[in-house]
Amino acid sequence: MSAVLTLSFLGQTEAALDFYQEVLGCEILYLMRFRECPDKSFVKPDNEDLIFHATFSIYGTEFKASDVGYDEADGPQFEGFAILLNPSSVEQGQVTFGLLAKQGQVVIPFSESTFTGWYGIVKDKFGLTWKLNIPKT
Repeated sequence: MSAVLTLSFLGQTEAALDFYQEVLGCEILYLMRFRECPDKSFVKPDNEDLIFHATFSIYGTEFKASDVGYDEADGPQFEGFAILLNPSSVEQGQVTFGLLAKQGQVVIPFSESTFTGWYGIVKDKFGLTWKLNIPKT
């Protein structure tokens, strides 16, 4: 058995994937639009170009994403979890944190910490929370 995080971006999946490609170098492994879905009952005139299913990788960790449910909510609501990144240097952490924070919300600034080396929390423009941590050496 394995577990994979699936993210529902509710109409914003393509924009989110583009953002994560630019900021984190995410790799798109598979992408199917609604118009390509074998079960045509899911296809509507307003969703043909939205993403039915995507598989992508960030630093070797695989995720799934979809626009399924795009017409049922005002936007993605990612609550109760965060994705932790372990930058290899303070400079990489500062750059990554800054890029994730653009149009997002800084929860805890990325800075030196008493309980670890460097730490920060940011919620990106899609509402996904990221923690960046560099352990003390």
